[in-house]
Amino acid sequence: MISQSRRTLLGRLAVLPLAALAGACSKADVVNAFVTRDGYDVVEDLAYGTHERQRLDVYRPHSATGSSPVVVFFYGGGWNSGERGDYLFVGQRLAAAGFIVVIPDYRVLPEVAFPDFLEDSAQAVAWVGRNIAEYGGDPDRVGMAGHSAGAYNAMMLALDVRYLEAEGWSADRIGAVAGLAGPYDFRPFDSTLLRNTFGRHPDPDATQPITFARGDAPPILLATGLDDTTVLPANSERLEAAIRQRGGDVELITYPGVGHIGIVASLADPLPETAPVADDLIRFLSEKL
Repeated sequence: MISQSRRTLLGRLAVLPLAALAGACSKADVVNAFVTRDGYDVVEDLAYGTHERQRLDVYRPHSATGSSPVVVFFYGGGWNSGERGDYLFVGQRLAAAGFIVVIPDYRVLPEVAFPDFLEDSAQAVAWVGRNIAEYGGDPDRVGMAGHSAGAYNAMMLALDVRYLEAEGWSADRIGAVAGLAGPYDFRPFDSTLLRNTFGRHPDPDATQPITFARGDAPPILLATGLDDTTVLPANSERLEAAIRQRGGDVELITYPGVGHIGIVASLADPLPETAPVADDLIRFLSEKL
């Protein structure tokens, strides 16, 4: 049974702004304080590169068969913040569904800008492809997912094949990709954050996932909250239309009353009255991987 205090706390988390949630997670592990530690193991701090931010954690469910499907989850944070340890609740929820879950860190602003964080993300996925069998995962059943900036990273790797190919891995080997509240079509760069992240690149179109919409992309799930004022739902709607127009396998799910943080916070919230984001994500990944 869910306690009233937990019910109240999770309700408050659903309406926190992005910066507030990031601060709460890093300082007090507000969400993760309620996460069960049973049923899975976490192998922490594995290096996929030489930089201190090029490290990842692997969640292994005790039910893993030795050839389990794998999900690489990229967290958000505006490309200028985030820590993989803050997303224990995501690793636990997906591991409970039988997935091997990999959560990498990646370099962020101001140290880097586009496309450095994508190159890190591609390097992490290539590491998974080459090493995940040692942890019970099947390298031929790898999917990607992410929230916000992390959804952008995942979608760019799936659509613009150059990043994975540069790491000696093919985007064709990705079985599915899911984006929660992702920015996919956000020109012009009308904020300081976006200008610092993408504005120095000589080809602005090359920074946009929608530029690379293609019919032969991996199956795609786009999920967005209709009350999201941080990353507008139109990002998902336009990308869905572009991929569908090209004959691609794409699904769009919208959640009334759900905001930017609520959509990812719901992965930690089993209350029946919340949006079924976890159920939809797990159903999609299970069908495609």
